[in-house]
Amino acid sequence: QVQLVESGGGSVLTGGSLNISCTASGDTSSLNSVGWFRQAPGEKREWIACIYIPNSMTGYARSVKGRFTISQDIATNSFYLQMSSLRPDDTATYYCAATSREFGTCGRGEGFYNDWGQGTQVTVGS
Repeated sequence: QVQLVESGGGSVLTGGSLNISCTASGDTSSLNSVGWFRQAPGEKREWIACIYIPNSMTGYARSVKGRFTISQDIATNSFYLQMSSLRPDDTATYYCAATSREFGTCGRGEGFYNDWGQGTQVTVGS
């Protein structure tokens, strides 16, 4: 099992940038995929980005493609989400998730993941 802790959330103005992090601990050597999700109040949790750890292949939801970048630092078991050109509709609690299951690619939905962080709030003001 893996423990995940997100950090770096906060408030930013429209058009601004913010970087959030996810640090994994525990059985990290078995991890294959990490994903970022977000959930706005009253909305379902939405997948937004993922990275396949063995080859750093990434995937993005259409809503964030071109604005957000997911990356990893295997040496520190850290995973990052760089967010730019932020908009008010990016306001949400952001979660990272991880899985050791092997799919040959990174997971693009909640069902792929079994370990979750507690979330970090991102608020984009106009």
